[in-house]
Amino acid sequence: MLVVVVRYFGGTKLGVGGLINAYKTTAKLIIEASKIVEKTIDVNFEIFFEYKDMNKVMRIIKENNIEIKNQTMDLNCEYLITIRKTKALKIQQLFEDLRCLKITEIK
Repeated sequence: MLVVVVRYFGGTKLGVGGLINAYKTTAKLIIEASKIVEKTIDVNFEIFFEYKDMNKVMRIIKENNIEIKNQTMDLNCEYLITIRKTKALKIQQLFEDLRCLKITEIK
């Protein structure tokens, strides 16, 4: 977090102690009024598989709380999933171990 306080008045009426207190109070008020937003770095994958493998795929998705961004169900199934970058390699390996689907990272 970075807080920047800008002074428009160049005088010394507040004195050093007054300036320090003004900066401290301003920074405290800004922090209290701020909303914390948590962001993650995610990796997107496309998964292609047949209907007969749906249970295997959904088991991995549910056990790992994977977000499905989009799904297409035609002759075969296609999912667009989002995974946190820290877990992406592990999840990709889980899907590749199934050997009944194709998983591709979307860049």
